[in-house]
Amino acid sequence: MVPLAAVVRIEPQTAGPVVINRASLSPSATISFNLSPGMALGDAVSAINRLQEEIGMPETVRGRTQGSAQAFEESLRTQPYLVLAALISVYIILGVLYESFLTPVVILSTLPSVGLGALLMLWLWGLDFSIMALIGIILLIGIVKKNGILMVDFAMDAERQRGLSPEAAIYEAAVARFRPIMMTTIAALLAAIPLMLAIGAGAELREPLGVAVVGGLIVSQVLTLFSTPVVYIAVKSLSSIFKPRLAERLAHGQARSSRAA
Repeated sequence: MVPLAAVVRIEPQTAGPVVINRASLSPSATISFNLSPGMALGDAVSAINRLQEEIGMPETVRGRTQGSAQAFEESLRTQPYLVLAALISVYIILGVLYESFLTPVVILSTLPSVGLGALLMLWLWGLDFSIMALIGIILLIGIVKKNGILMVDFAMDAERQRGLSPEAAIYEAAVARFRPIMMTTIAALLAAIPLMLAIGAGAELREPLGVAVVGGLIVSQVLTLFSTPVVYIAVKSLSSIFKPRLAERLAHGQARSSRAA
C-alpha cells in the first residue's frame, strides 16, 4: 500500500468551482454574445473566428459555436448539397417526362440566371445570403423552369406534328408562349413584392426571401427568352450528330448477333 501523501500534496482551499461544465468530456466555458444592430450572424461568426486566430490560443484550447451560430454553420455546410439534390431531382423528372437525356439540359439552362439575379438583388438590397434566400432560390427553380418547359414542349410538338425544323419550331414557340410566360412571371413577381417590402415583426425573415425571388425572376425573365432558343438549337444539332451514329452501332450489333445465331 502506498500512502496518498507520497504522491500528492493536499492543501485546503476556501473557494473552488462548485460545478465544472463539460462539452465532449472536456472542461468548457461558454461565452455568449449578442448581435449589434445591422450585424449579420455570419459576419459575427467570422469575426470571432478571426479573433481566435489573432490572440494565439494554445493548441489544447479549442473553440466552437453553439446554439444559433452552430445551426448557421451547419446550414452553410449543407447548402451546396441541398441545391445539387434539387437539380438532380428536377433533371430526373424531366428526363422521364421527355424520355431524353438532352432535353432536360435545355430547360435547366434557365437556372444559372436565377442564382445570378438573386445574388445581384441581395447585394443591391444590402442583405446577406441567408437560409431564407436559399429557400427563395430553391423556390425559383420550380418557377423559372416552367419558362423552358412551355417553349420546349411547344417546339417539340411542332416538330412532331407539322415537321418543322428546330429553328422554326423554337422561334414559333418563343412567339406563341411569350404571353403566358410573361403572365405567370408577373403574377409570381407581384406576389413576392410584399415580402421584399415587408415591415413589422418577422420582416427580417421575409425580406431576403422576397428579394431573392424578385431578383431571380427579373434577370431570368430577361435572359431565358433569348438563351433557351439558342440552347435548344445547339442540343438539337448535337442529337442530330450522335443519333445516326448510335443507330448505326445498334444496327451493326443486331446484324452481328443475327449472324452468330
